[in-house]
Amino acid sequence: MKDGKLLTMGIESSCDETSVAIVAEGRQVLSNIIASQIEVHQVFGGVVPEIASRHHLSNINHVTNQALVQAGITMEQVDLIGVTYGPGLVGALLIGLATAKAYALAADKPLVGVHHIQGHISANYIEHLNLEPPFMALVISGGHTNIVEVTGYNECRVLGKTRDDAAGEAYDKVARVLGLGYPGGPLIDQIAKEGDPHTVEFKRVFLEKDSLDFSFSGIKTGVLNYINSEKQAGRAINTADVAASFQQAVLDVIVTKTISAAVKMKKDKIVLAGGVAANSKLRSMMEEACRRQGIALYYPSPILCTDNAAMIGCAAYYKYKSGITDDLTLDAIPNLPL
Repeated sequence: MKDGKLLTMGIESSCDETSVAIVAEGRQVLSNIIASQIEVHQVFGGVVPEIASRHHLSNINHVTNQALVQAGITMEQVDLIGVTYGPGLVGALLIGLATAKAYALAADKPLVGVHHIQGHISANYIEHLNLEPPFMALVISGGHTNIVEVTGYNECRVLGKTRDDAAGEAYDKVARVLGLGYPGGPLIDQIAKEGDPHTVEFKRVFLEKDSLDFSFSGIKTGVLNYINSEKQAGRAINTADVAASFQQAVLDVIVTKTISAAVKMKKDKIVLAGGVAANSKLRSMMEEACRRQGIALYYPSPILCTDNAAMIGCAAYYKYKSGITDDLTLDAIPNLPL
């Protein structure tokens, strides 16, 4: 406790960010330390699981100490420990989980396992203090593209999901083809601002009638085929135009399906969550679409869109308040369903 407020230590290590945060009463962030590995993995064009795990192991104790110092507390003042236990890279998850278990055992603190996607949704509670369920959530990141009906702090239902590549994966792969580098999402978002989104009309894949699922593997192939055909014809390729056209095609589908889900389920609030929720084009298109439908739109600051422990601490707080805790048998589940 600090100033009479319940303190949660959140731990996140599902991919390539090592993060520890201290959150008061679920929504007040006292510290949120993030050690990123982006520069380490850029040379490989993507995250290498073994390397990620080794860096988590090197970073975790230092990051934990920083979080406590920045929050101005000691471990004795922490009331509970929340940790991501899936989905994610199994080796990376195990580092965070082992750390959380060690502190829970040594300091005699309750342990709460958190679903990574539930954490991303919860980032909006930190950003918007008056936000409460129910609402529709669009979770969009490197590994996930889900439309989720959130009915309570600990209750949700997946209405739509990707059948192949997630949107973030498609961004990374197209960025690699265009020679932009890694991570692809921010790079495509930036260069697309200089291009014409109607230069190439890539196919919009909506799947079956009324389906809320996604498929992005086809547009990735479409971009590759376009580039190859242009090169064979000896024509110059305008990278900005291709990036803008690709992004427009992907977001047309995402925005249309998300709005459709909200209208169908009679939800007057939509929240964005996950790394791609920081995309400026997505935000502007969603804002316009929500305005036309009279739907309120919420999204976190960019720092809370990326993988971070504050969102895990928030989600753990609401699970704990509803009476949910875990014991030391809690294990990492890399393909944990929502």
